[in-house]
Amino acid sequence: MGAGHHHQLYLPGGSVVHRLPPQCKLLAVFAFAVVVVATPRERFWAFAVYAVLLGVVAAVARVPATYIVRRMVIEVPFVLFAFLIPVIGLGERITVLGLSLSVPGLWAAWNILAKATLGVAASILLAATTEPRVILIGAQRLRLPSLLVQIAMFMLRYMDVIMEEMRRMRVARESRGFEARNFRHIPVIARSAGALFIRSYERGERVHLAMLSRGYSGAMPIIHDMSASAPQWGTALALPAAALAVLGLGL
Repeated sequence: MGAGHHHQLYLPGGSVVHRLPPQCKLLAVFAFAVVVVATPRERFWAFAVYAVLLGVVAAVARVPATYIVRRMVIEVPFVLFAFLIPVIGLGERITVLGLSLSVPGLWAAWNILAKATLGVAASILLAATTEPRVILIGAQRLRLPSLLVQIAMFMLRYMDVIMEEMRRMRVARESRGFEARNFRHIPVIARSAGALFIRSYERGERVHLAMLSRGYSGAMPIIHDMSASAPQWGTALALPAAALAVLGLGL
């Protein structure tokens, strides 16, 4: 499954964070997210320290802050939802800039924003320092269900192929004078989607038969050794350990 291209979220580099085995980074990000979620929303200082810890990791990995901020747009739906909560929330209300806002809603909005932002930033750092296919190998090392990992591998490998197929079909339609402008053109788009599904299904059948003919028995071979040493585990788990120490200070 050696895709020869880099994902747009991956930032090639040779830092210590880049060189860590993927299973170490996956477990570290998961443990960090658990600590962040378990932190009471009233501890503003703890969330600030978590942000500083992520900043240190970004600096060590040589991932620019602008790189992270630009990719935080994925959080926009959560931000919009969080801003709506104080407006539609119930309970005690206060007036802020002429708006009547719910106090419990404000706390809920802050809780969502703080924890979601830290989780998204940690995930972006993981994606920026680890190739997607390597992340999946790490998931396999962590004993995640093999079938789910393989499905994700094939999705990653053939997503670009399917997108290119969609592009060719669109070019073919436009070269024949077709342009989707209103609802009357939906049947044409639907037929194109059906044709794309059939082509993808047939390609999957051919790939599966080709794999069986080459000895596939239900598990993908791992070419490169991804084992992790004790120092590597210690380096990766330093982030959640520090976050846990911060959480413990407030108990």
